[in-house]
Parts: sequence; structure tokens; C-alpha cells
Amino acid sequence: MKNLKLKAARAGKDLSQQELADLVGVSRQTISSIEKGDYNPTIRLCVAICKALDKTLDELFWE
Repeated sequence: MKNLKLKAARAGKDLSQQELADLVGVSRQTISSIEKGDYNPTIRLCVAICKALDKTLDELFWE
């Protein structure tokens, strides 16, 4: 399932996939895979992404 909330939050911060990846210590491909729904990130990565985007886990990863 695509993570459009993550993509929207990243765009709202005016960050590219590469910039977000650099902030959280993963590859651009990992961020792309999460947004496409092809990769289920660890809770540690979810938290790092939330901190980078000033969002909660609920806002980005749970329905």
C-alpha cells in the first residue's frame, strides 16, 4: 500500500527523497520503496523519519 502521507509530508518540507534519506541514514531507494509500499520500515526508521519531518507515527504510518 502506497504511503502517500509520507510523500506529502516530505514534499511539504520541500525535501527530495535523497535529502530525507540523508537525514535518516538510508538510501534514496529505501525512501522510494517505503513511499511505493514495497518496503516495510523498522520502527527505528519510522521514528527517524517522523522526527525529520516533524510528524507523529500516527500521522505517517498508521491509519
